[in-house]
Amino acid sequence: MLRIRLRRMGKKKTPSYRMVVVDSRAPRNGAYIEQVGFYNPLTDTPEINIEEEKVLKWLRNGASPSGPVEQMLKKRGILDQVKK
Repeated sequence: MLRIRLRRMGKKKTPSYRMVVVDSRAPRNGAYIEQVGFYNPLTDTPEINIEEEKVLKWLRNGASPSGPVEQMLKKRGILDQVKK
């Protein structure tokens, strides 16, 4: 089963995250299939960069988003496009 989730990057105390498509059994920072976005919570307004085309492709192919990723996709209106 495929999952879209966050992969932690950055040094200690300065996290940033990549939004990646992985096998659900893979560890948090293990191998991933494709990077589909980026999230930096440390800026004044958290920076969220999502490649919509790639995310839509994976969602239509059966990948399910994790909780935090699902919230980001809802905020951008990407999940609404899949349900149509």
